This record gives sequence, structure tokens and C-alpha cells, in this order.
Amino acid sequence: MSYQRDFEKRLNVAVVGVGSHGYRNVLPTMTFLPIRLQAFCDVNIERAKITAEQYGVKACYDNMAEMLRNEDLDAVFLCVPPRLHPELTCEALDAGVHVWLEKPPSMFACEVEEMIRHRNDRVVVVGFKKAFMPATQKIIEIFESEEYGPLRTLLGVYPMMIPGDGERILREREHTNWLQNGVHPLSLLIAVGGKVAGVTVHRSKLGGGICVLEFASGAVGNFHLADGARHGQPSELYQFFGNGCHAEIRNGTQVLLQRGMIYDYKGSTSFVAAGFDSGAIVWEPQHSLGTLENKGLFIQGFYQEMRYFCDCVLEGKPAEKGSLEFALEVMKVYEAGLRSEGDTITIA
Repeated sequence: MSYQRDFEKRLNVAVVGVGSHGYRNVLPTMTFLPIRLQAFCDVNIERAKITAEQYGVKACYDNMAEMLRNEDLDAVFLCVPPRLHPELTCEALDAGVHVWLEKPPSMFACEVEEMIRHRNDRVVVVGFKKAFMPATQKIIEIFESEEYGPLRTLLGVYPMMIPGDGERILREREHTNWLQNGVHPLSLLIAVGGKVAGVTVHRSKLGGGICVLEFASGAVGNFHLADGARHGQPSELYQFFGNGCHAEIRNGTQVLLQRGMIYDYKGSTSFVAAGFDSGAIVWEPQHSLGTLENKGLFIQGFYQEMRYFCDCVLEGKPAEKGSLEFALEVMKVYEAGLRSEGDTITIA
């Protein structure tokens, strides 16, 4: 693990959008990245200047095109509303600059396709933090193993709702919670399960419902829309079922691999079998220490997604995780969820 000041080779970068989210999460994460902050860009130029003073950044702009002309940049980090992502991403790519952008990547799947057409040999990573977080990567490792794979079924529980009248929402470019936060659980489930072939949404008359995901691999997922729960409650849960095991992510901070107990139905008198090859394995942060693994920026995946982007640029390799192709899959499922209304929407 290295800090920004420790890296010999660093990227010259700018941050576009230094509002609440960028200030709370993106800028603090840069302490741990191989970068050199060159400029800030924000429509609120006074806010950009105050933030620049704090971070020792000399150049501030309220127009990204002007910044790209004046600054010698390797990459930009975009922390702006998703309606602005496609235009700004393509503008940066056309200027030969690599791009990290926060989720959601756009308002429509077709806009992601447009970004792909502008990408050329540049690196683009979308900040789907739940696809990058350590808990998700552990689940992927478990079910890629011969011992526990392949993955058969998935369950995601998340406090939200998919709104009705989806065609109107898409037509009027309405920014709903299904777009803003729905991509969080979707990106996690797709990162683990792979491409989705079909989506069916059933709503409860009392609120909530289920979003059935049919994966191209043959696995089936149930995204349970836990409307009625609150984000302040520890209500986020993911379960994955494979070969002789199931695994869980609880509230993003605990991974449990349940291997089951060894028993004889008629004769076992103890649930604790001898040895260490049965029962559960649990991974969780050590909160009694002032370490990095127990901090939100690392637990939630902010560091992992941004460091991966920097490493891809420095090593000259295309992004695989969080790529525009991955973002396109997420957005296709997002749109299918709006259009379903109880029918199965096939994803090409």
C-alpha cells in the first residue's frame, strides 16, 4: 500500500465537479492514488477555488473545454450528474484524456454506446463501487473456484422501488432513484453473475416487489425490492448459492461462506463436527484498529475502483472491470426494469 506522496510515477489529473459527493468521497480517496492534482473544474467557480486552496491546486475553471486546452492532463475524474456524463466523457476522450466517471454513467444505454465509439485507445472506468468492493471480489473468487462453483442462484435485497410508467420516465429523461441508486445492487449482481439475458419486474400493490434476472450463464437472480425498509437500517443483503455452499454479503461489511455441518440425520448429537472443513467462514473488518481496511473508502470500493483506473492508465492496458461494456450491460438492465411491467424483457 502506498500513499500519493510515495509514488515515483504519477498521473496528472483534474477533478470535474467538487460538490458534496466529490468532496466527501472522491477527493479523500486521492490521498492513496498515484496522481498529481493539477486542476479543478466546477460551475461554481468560488467553490472550486476554496477547495483548490485546501488541496494546493493552482488552476480552477468553470468550463472543462477551456481546462483541457490549457492543462497538460493524463486523466479527468468526473463527479457530475449523469445527464452530463456522455458529453463531458466524449469531450475528454476526443482530447486524448483518460476518464474515470462516477455512476450512473448516463441516462440511457445508447449514450454509453456513444462513449464507446469515442474511446479509441483511452481508458474509461465507471465508478460502480459495489462491483469493486472487497466483499464482492471475495464472492467472485468463491464461485470461480472448482470447489464451490458454478453459481446457480442469487438474491439481492436492497431498500428501493422500480417506478411504474417507465416509458414516460425514459422519454422525459427523469432522474429517479432507480437510476441513481438502483445501479448499485445491479452492478454487484452483474459483476458476480455475468451478463443478463432477461428481466421481469413484479410490483407489490403495497410497495416493493421483485426484479427477476435471468443470466446468460443459466443462473437466476431475485433482486428483492425492499421498499419500506430505510437506508439507515442494515437491510442490504446479498446471497449466492453454488455447489454445496452458499455465501452472503451482509451490509457490505461482512462476507460469510456457509459450508454446512457434517451430520447423520438419525444419529448426530452435535452440530459442531470435528476438524475445520465444515461450518462457516466469516471475513469482516477489524474495527478496533486505525487501519485502512476498516475505513468506508476501502470497504465500499471507492479506493479499489479509482486505483484500478490509475493502474490501467499507467500500465497501458484496457479496463475490464467497470468498463464501458460493463456499464452498458448495467444500463440495459436498468432500462429493461422500467419497461417490464410484469413482462419479460429480453436483452440482446
